[in-house]
Amino acid sequence: MASTYASIAGLQRDLKDGKTTVKHVTKTYLDLIERLDKDLNSFTTVNKQALEEAEKLDSLPAEQRGPLFGVPIALKDQIDTAGIRTTYGSKACEDYIPPEDATIVRKLREAGAVILGKTTLCDWAAGFSSMSSMTGTTRHPIDPTRDPGGSSAGSGTAVGAGLALAAIGGDTGGSIRLPSSFCGLVGVRMTPGRISRDGMSALVKTQDTPGPMCRNVEDAAKILDVLVGFDEKDDFTSINALTGRSASATQFQDAVAQPFLEGKRVGVLRQEFGSHRGINGLLDKTLADLKSAGVELVEVEIPNLDNFKRLTAPYVLRAKADINEFCASRPALQHIKLEDLYDKGIYHKGLDLIPSAVKGTTKFDQNPHFAKYLVIREEFQRKVAALFAKHGLDAIVYPTCKTLAPKTQQLLDGEWKELPNTVIGSQLLFTALSVPIGRAKDDDFPDDPALPVGLEILGVPLSEEKILNLAAGVEALQSKPWK
Repeated sequence: MASTYASIAGLQRDLKDGKTTVKHVTKTYLDLIERLDKDLNSFTTVNKQALEEAEKLDSLPAEQRGPLFGVPIALKDQIDTAGIRTTYGSKACEDYIPPEDATIVRKLREAGAVILGKTTLCDWAAGFSSMSSMTGTTRHPIDPTRDPGGSSAGSGTAVGAGLALAAIGGDTGGSIRLPSSFCGLVGVRMTPGRISRDGMSALVKTQDTPGPMCRNVEDAAKILDVLVGFDEKDDFTSINALTGRSASATQFQDAVAQPFLEGKRVGVLRQEFGSHRGINGLLDKTLADLKSAGVELVEVEIPNLDNFKRLTAPYVLRAKADINEFCASRPALQHIKLEDLYDKGIYHKGLDLIPSAVKGTTKFDQNPHFAKYLVIREEFQRKVAALFAKHGLDAIVYPTCKTLAPKTQQLLDGEWKELPNTVIGSQLLFTALSVPIGRAKDDDFPDDPALPVGLEILGVPLSEEKILNLAAGVEALQSKPWK
């Protein structure tokens, strides 16, 4: 990792004490991007106005400095930025410059963040890897022979390599949590609608959500306090009215300030542990530490889980319709249709989801299988919610992925077909996050460096504060075992 800040708190402390300036910090990160990203390939576009914007922030009086003052942040290139090229991972959009910021970009700017640039993703966020017709592949920040996971690949590598202090990714089936797990980061999938998707390209509108990718839970909470809330431009955000409480400026930071593990009840979904010895060893140690800290562990099982995962996958049903609808909403992109890109070969051939998605109907609700999908999804939600209710659970845990980050060549050769465990939370429309629990060696490549492993923490909808608090507790156990 490059020699940069490890936390928002550390950066803002130095800014407050006059030890540095936003402009100096921004220049440090931009210089690192210029020097290191030629090899990593995590950025599609760098913000040419970043230094000018940083200088303006330095001129603000203390009382006008927002909660993310001076934070150098990267944005997945799925999110519109006025004046900064936005490609959605597709070569078809290599020259597109949006006229307006997405709502979350406006909120970040108003909070004092500096947008460093846009990060790589696979075409239209349609996959679990970095493979993109626009940028090729992105390298893992620890082992350059491996893929950082997707679709928020560049965000994972940029933060993991120290080229940004934090990043915003987008998660439909696991595109925040998988690269966070592979790159050793905290990645949060919010209940869909908690954060506005205005200005963010769609893959599956009912499952899409942006969210933070950071080095620690506290940083994720700080960013969530800025991004979460109702937005008239995205009526999905009306779900925020269902929380039953008034939002505060620090509601998520308050949730992680005092990690409290004793008496928590956590379900252990052992059926999703896989067979990797190193990953399972870290899981066993983490569970033992949680138990020592007073957590009550409950073994749980989701009946017919493999069938539920298969039958509630919505991509073939509606991804084509949602991508096309998004493009049609932009005058400069109205000529783009996913089926035409497929016919012309304008997508990375390593992506299986594009050929599958184009088989879908133009109007998803006219698909004869759509009603059955909705019925099964509701059954899936009831089955899992019943586990929470029956056992009085605060969360359910399992590995974010059963494997370590794959070799890039394995992906290009079509040899890595792992379906990460992240799809469980996504297809339930629940909230979930990935938190690092250590590093493991790859038995097939013993000379390679040890790679990060993530623990997924699943919560019922709108329970973000609860799972963030638990994640903060898991994080604390990494440096101070409860033994």
